[in-house]
Order: sequence, then C-alpha cells, then structure tokens
Amino acid sequence: MASKVLPKPQMRGLLATHLRFHMVGAFMVTLGVIALYKFAVAEPRKKAYADIYRNYDLMKDLEAMR
Repeated sequence: MASKVLPKPQMRGLLATHLRFHMVGAFMVTLGVIALYKFAVAEPRKKAYADIYRNYDLMKDLEAMR
C-alpha cells in the first residue's frame, strides 16, 4: 500500500489569497444588487412619477385643496 503524500499547507499569504477571492466576489454581488435595484425599483418609480405629472393639473388640485 502506497500512502499518498499530502501537500504542505500554505502558511504565508493565506489571508491575502482569501481576501482577494472574497473581495472580487463581494464586488460582483454588489454590482448585481445595484443593477437589480435600478431596474426593479428606480426605473418603475421614475416612470410612475412621469405618468402622474404628464396629466397633472395644478390649478384643479389647488381648487380641490381649498
């Protein structure tokens, strides 16, 4: 039976290696969340405001408030 030799563990630079990997992942997730917010929340909100003010009559609203 031949025993397999385990590779030596990485002792130097382990934190830097893991941080580099996780920073790239966090950056990608952040970009995804920003894009999701823009197209799922901000754009429909801007469209809704534009629809409201397209036919908005300020004087009619003023008379209703009096």
